[in-house]
Amino acid sequence: MFLDRMDKAILRQLQQDAAITNLHLAERVGLSAPACLKRVKRLQKEGVISRQVALLDPDSFGPCLHILVEVTMQSDRRELNAAFIQKLRLMPQVKQCYEVTGEVDFILLVQVPDMPSYQIFCEELLYSNPNMKAFTTLISMNRIKYDTSLTIPD
Repeated sequence: MFLDRMDKAILRQLQQDAAITNLHLAERVGLSAPACLKRVKRLQKEGVISRQVALLDPDSFGPCLHILVEVTMQSDRRELNAAFIQKLRLMPQVKQCYEVTGEVDFILLVQVPDMPSYQIFCEELLYSNPNMKAFTTLISMNRIKYDTSLTIPD
């Protein structure tokens, strides 16, 4: 789908505040309200805007650990990796997962309230996987930057 300069301006604004009214959005991008709404509806229909969510402050819910887990598999067999991926998709503690190149196979971003919860997570997903070679746990001490927006090329 071709995105023109105006579509990209709309998307940049919505990434900053998806709750913005159509009237304010139209003012910010320099369109009439009906034209702006028409573009937003088209971007939703075409799947460019896949969904709108509320980002919650994790500190509002008590203690929380953000853990990066580097996972190395024993074998690169496709069906074994597919089984691992299917299982981790069902784990609510896994907030993000990346299949990567290099010395490790996957990077997981895991969120748990405490270390006992992380131990249970490890037992359920990692230790129980027969294809698991090794994993490394990196515990975040401080979140320096958090940005959910995509970089939209000009």
